[in-house]
Amino acid sequence: MEASMTKRAAIKRQTREMSREHGVLDSRQFIEDAKVRRLPTHAGWSPYPSNDDRDQAYLKTLKPKSDGQAELMTAIDHHNMVLALGPAGTGKTYLAVAKAVEALEAGKVGRIVLSRPAVEAGESIGFLPGDMEDKLAPYLRPLYDALSDRLSMKRVKALMAEGLIEIAPIGYMRGRTLNNAFIVVDEAQNCTYVQLKMLLTRLGWHSTMVVTGDPQQSDLLPGISGLSDIAERLGPVPDIAVVRLAEQDIVRHPLVASMIGVL
Repeated sequence: MEASMTKRAAIKRQTREMSREHGVLDSRQFIEDAKVRRLPTHAGWSPYPSNDDRDQAYLKTLKPKSDGQAELMTAIDHHNMVLALGPAGTGKTYLAVAKAVEALEAGKVGRIVLSRPAVEAGESIGFLPGDMEDKLAPYLRPLYDALSDRLSMKRVKALMAEGLIEIAPIGYMRGRTLNNAFIVVDEAQNCTYVQLKMLLTRLGWHSTMVVTGDPQQSDLLPGISGLSDIAERLGPVPDIAVVRLAEQDIVRHPLVASMIGVL
């Protein structure tokens, strides 16, 4: 009797040691005694966001949904300066940010620089608390949305902490030379001619700049926006691509395209 009890105790002890070593749950633990065993926590799937396999789920294949989007993606691949003009919902911002992430992940550039004018859409929200990034956060929300769709927010925050993704207010861009960077200037219709001229001349070596905007949706006073004028002047310049998207390139709700046609 004592020998059989000793043998069972040795088997249970060996099973527990194997479970701790390999992170395997053995069903014999529940058959031989009724005590609840702790599940192994150091192996296998983890529900926490730090799990690398879950981050990979954010990577999506980037495919154009219209001829205009295909033209824009090709222009970004083959030109260092691209102006993307078109109505709301044509994917200008999303494609620009997605291409920026693609270039950063492939090692083609060393950082991403995002810039957007801090102009309210006809409604002043007053002074905002916090540092510069906190104050700009509401204006840059569309860029953050596009970034988080291509990367996990954990990785976005990590890249921003490392300086590989930079938020650069338009007012602070003067005097800079942006080398080895992918620059996205969003909502450029809210920039004046002088501001756009200053922004475009920030382009440095081994860099790509994509300027997006809708000349028909400027929040500035009439005649102040410089996007249309800049696009007309740069259109004939070699090695600069001016892509004009249209209503058929809208990928939002079908009613958006219908409204754009009559508004």
